[in-house]
Amino acid sequence: MDLPAGVRSFNYGQDMAILRTKTHWFWLLLLLVILFTMPLFLANYWLSVANLILITIIAATGLNILTGYCGQLSIGHAGFMAVGAYTSAILTRTFDLPFPVSFLCAGIMAGLVGMLFGISSLRVKGFYLAISSLAAQFIIIWVIGHWDSVTGGTSGLPVSPAKIAGLALRSQSDKFYLILVVTLVAVFLAKNLARTRTGRAFVAIRDNDLAAEVMGINPFRYKLLAFFIGCFFAGIAGSLFANWAGYISPESFPFTNSILYIGMIIIGGLGTTTGPIFGVIFIQLLSVLVSHISPALQSAFPGLSSGFVVGISPTLFGLSIILFLIFEPRGLSHRWQLFKASYRLWPFSY
Repeated sequence: MDLPAGVRSFNYGQDMAILRTKTHWFWLLLLLVILFTMPLFLANYWLSVANLILITIIAATGLNILTGYCGQLSIGHAGFMAVGAYTSAILTRTFDLPFPVSFLCAGIMAGLVGMLFGISSLRVKGFYLAISSLAAQFIIIWVIGHWDSVTGGTSGLPVSPAKIAGLALRSQSDKFYLILVVTLVAVFLAKNLARTRTGRAFVAIRDNDLAAEVMGINPFRYKLLAFFIGCFFAGIAGSLFANWAGYISPESFPFTNSILYIGMIIIGGLGTTTGPIFGVIFIQLLSVLVSHISPALQSAFPGLSSGFVVGISPTLFGLSIILFLIFEPRGLSHRWQLFKASYRLWPFSY
């Protein structure tokens, strides 16, 4: 952990503490105050955008554990989100289970399905493993689309509003507080997981799985665990997405979303806690910006084809990934670390 000059760790507890100084606590409390008061000054549209950003942060955090920490490339994350979304929706709608129960079941089911497809990591890795996860994406969506009696097939499935302590969460502000609390807990757990023996085993496998095995780490066991944890996060994100959207269908979880999640953790910074947060915020706000610019471009330049305007968003996304890989391969989280270091040295730079 990076600490300001003059701050030292004198015992193991201090060394493992996430927040060490009064400045850390001040900025954390200020951030929490801003987050929890957002519904008071944000319009309904921007609250909806904030909800989607928070849900995506949970999903990207799970993918970062799987890919960024453990090195298991997965491009089927949207499919695992679909498993969680449909599990939660079916349990709540058909079996009338309480939302907290269906929420946890969604994460567990997605984690188990992830482990099933993660078995291939024993034999293959890299791009070959990516192809295996790609198969998971298409298989899951195909099953959802053809299991009409349970999932509603291509017609989709209405989702009942989540109820907490008998209170139905229908408005964007009500959903915001639920999603925010889950996101904070997910980020906190991911941060602590990276500092445990399991997290260090993930990193060892990512860096060199043969050397990790020689050191006594069971690669297959930890790879399956990484798949379960990463897909568990995707499952709970899918459950929250289903509640946020109010209606889900196979089209709600396209393959392009899986590619987006990979891009988000690359842009944010692989193998860091803040990476998924920065990457998701950057990409989602970029999408919102493009959605507002596109109509203006169409009206300003009537000669532009509609296909050209629609293609602006994926073009900017692809260009962003290329530029980050060239100029900032360690992502926005690395730039944030450099900013903090320069801020601490600023009084001494003159």
